[in-house]
Amino acid sequence: MPLTMAQTGVQNTIKKVGGKEETRKFLANLGFVSGGIVTVVSEMGGNMILNVRDSRIALGKDMANKIIV
Repeated sequence: MPLTMAQTGVQNTIKKVGGKEETRKFLANLGFVSGGIVTVVSEMGGNMILNVRDSRIALGKDMANKIIV
């Protein structure tokens, strides 16, 4: 399922990162790689705050939809 459907506070394992090559590289640099652990901290108006690699990162809904957990 896409990351946008994940429950808040639950750890999820990233299965796949989709999108164009440029988008995948951008997300990989932020820590969104296959096998990585991501937790949704909060969601407001489609924007998400995520915990990945001991960092908090904000992503828009369009980017979060490219991350499959």
